[in-house]
Amino acid sequence: MPTTSPPSDLEIARAATLLPIAEVAEAAGLRPEHIEPHGRHVAKIELAAIDDLADRPRAKYVVITAITPTPLGEGKTTTSVGLAQGLQHIGKRSILAIRQPSMGPTFGIKGGAAGAGRSQVVPMETLNLHLTGDFHAVTAAHNMLAAIVDNHLHHGNQLGLDPRNIAWRRVLDVNDRSLRNIVVGLGARVDGVPRQAGFDITAASEVMVILALSTSLRDMRARLGRIVVGYTYAGEPVTAEDLHAAGAMAVIMKEALKPNLMQTIEHGPVLIHAGPFGNIATGNSSIVADRVGIHAADYLLTEAGFGSDMGAERFFNVKCRVAGLQPDAAVLVVTVRALKTHSGRYRVVAGKPLPPEMIEENPDDVRAGLANLVKHIEIVRSFGVSPVVAINRFPTDFDSEHDVIRAAAEAAGARVAVATHVVDGGAGAADLAEAVVAACAEEHEFTPTYPMDACLTDKIEAVATKVYGADGVDYTPAAARDLARFEELGYGAFPVVIAKTHLSISSDPTLRGAPTGWRLPVREVRAAAGAGYVYAIAGDMRTMPGLSSAPAAMSIDLDDDGEIVGLF
Repeated sequence: MPTTSPPSDLEIARAATLLPIAEVAEAAGLRPEHIEPHGRHVAKIELAAIDDLADRPRAKYVVITAITPTPLGEGKTTTSVGLAQGLQHIGKRSILAIRQPSMGPTFGIKGGAAGAGRSQVVPMETLNLHLTGDFHAVTAAHNMLAAIVDNHLHHGNQLGLDPRNIAWRRVLDVNDRSLRNIVVGLGARVDGVPRQAGFDITAASEVMVILALSTSLRDMRARLGRIVVGYTYAGEPVTAEDLHAAGAMAVIMKEALKPNLMQTIEHGPVLIHAGPFGNIATGNSSIVADRVGIHAADYLLTEAGFGSDMGAERFFNVKCRVAGLQPDAAVLVVTVRALKTHSGRYRVVAGKPLPPEMIEENPDDVRAGLANLVKHIEIVRSFGVSPVVAINRFPTDFDSEHDVIRAAAEAAGARVAVATHVVDGGAGAADLAEAVVAACAEEHEFTPTYPMDACLTDKIEAVATKVYGADGVDYTPAAARDLARFEELGYGAFPVVIAKTHLSISSDPTLRGAPTGWRLPVREVRAAAGAGYVYAIAGDMRTMPGLSSAPAAMSIDLDDDGEIVGLF
């Protein structure tokens, strides 16, 4: 007997019945004047809604994070959507705020980021492809500044900008390794000043982080002006304001600052906004979206990129401080296959099938990877936030394996729930929702890792030792000099971001579990003065991904009826 293949995520999303976006907005307390419809199922939200909703009760604020991800991903976005639906299932009003997917990974090996199965944001094609054009606005604003930099060099360089010390590259929302390092200005004299440059992916742009961290249009304009594009021959910073570029950038970004409104398969409201890179940036959606959502439901859920040592640490130490919001609970997504990977007994490769023995019942393999989960629970608890472990159940899981996870998580002080939201939608996340409600009801005292008046080296040391578990930090001479210079320039009051691998809690991607006995090597330090943080680079960070031998782009097409096929 031939078997019928289960429907794809795209087929499930396309079969869903969607509400008009005005009805979704109304359910979140948004009035008609607050929204600008983009078709029937997407809308922009006017920033005036933030003040107009301010007299409503404050929602409980919950961040969804994860253990150290494997190359397969553990379903964090899917769990976020499922939890939002699960809260509705138990009678709680919820709203979800997540990042917009980057088209580079969508057409690469990662695929889209709308969720999966019965826990998706819809229409998923719209979410994964362009949406309302915010990424294009970031690309245009960023590259306008790059063009003005090179134009300034061409027309005499009155500011004395050192061409060898220009940090502002160009961006593109396409995975293209050939553009990582280029030379611009070749050709005739009128074609510009030759110099080495390069491209990053749009999600890695500082303009994208500014979009995510801005609290108002005025704040965004000021942040754009503070962007440092490079330094003079005398070592002084040159900003976008110095180049008279920030005004035009703000004009391009004006509409992009408005959050986007969509819905889950079960018609819950979803705020989609910004998409900063998870390695070198904050890896969180926007503050303005959260400021809308915090008064639009009983529970505001937001997702942080990668594991709790990455996106959640920046959520707690950077985003919450800028936003003036305090979290009430954190959800740690875990899977059986991830813990088996962290056992070190299997090699998992993105795009390749799991080793057959990995899907056999083996609680001992799960137990061998538990150190990673326990460490992430400790990280969340270090911020004074109650953790809830969400076991994202896969069809290949066994109850005995879940029992091992539950026992370890509860012993570490976390609530635990198994979720089947991919298959069952909100009903499959009802237990998880109940656990989150209970966690939010606990008394807690939010405690960031470091005080803002500490010096930059102390802030880096605090994250390395208190969050990652490193024994200390080692700086190259160049990094130490840059830190001292940034203090002199007034950047010492900024929070810090540590750019490191997401594949380990340490800076070494090959170290599994919860590594000890290591030191964080900082080889370079840069200032994102517009975004408002200093970032220390520990390792080789790729800010322009490449395509695999068989990227998703090669399978995406239109059928005879003009419908998109192959998107996942």
